[in-house]
Amino acid sequence: MAYELNGRGYTTVGYYLLPNIAYCDDTLYFGRYSRLRQKFLKENHGGVYSEMLLSGSLREHFAEIEFSCQMRLERIVSTLAKSEGVTESLKASDQLEWVCKMNNIRSRAEEIVLSELIYTL
Repeated sequence: MAYELNGRGYTTVGYYLLPNIAYCDDTLYFGRYSRLRQKFLKENHGGVYSEMLLSGSLREHFAEIEFSCQMRLERIVSTLAKSEGVTESLKASDQLEWVCKMNNIRSRAEEIVLSELIYTL
């Protein structure tokens, strides 16, 4: 027998009401930041993860996290590169120096993005 409770469907199995959910692997369609967010939620906030999984909002959350992280990372990298004078003329004159500086900037920007968007609730 099927029931509707709090906007969710349930099926009676013996004396238990089990939610009608279909499992889908949300990590298949998203990138690195979504997988990091999923791991963080599973390990540190299991209740929040389970609630999002049961309500069906997990896929939307991962898509939003992935997009936000990419946009924020691009913005921070361009801002830091501009403020530190890492330009195309440096790239043309000294490629190794440009690569070193850009790797450093990207690492710092990624740490900011991870702490602001991934590892917070």
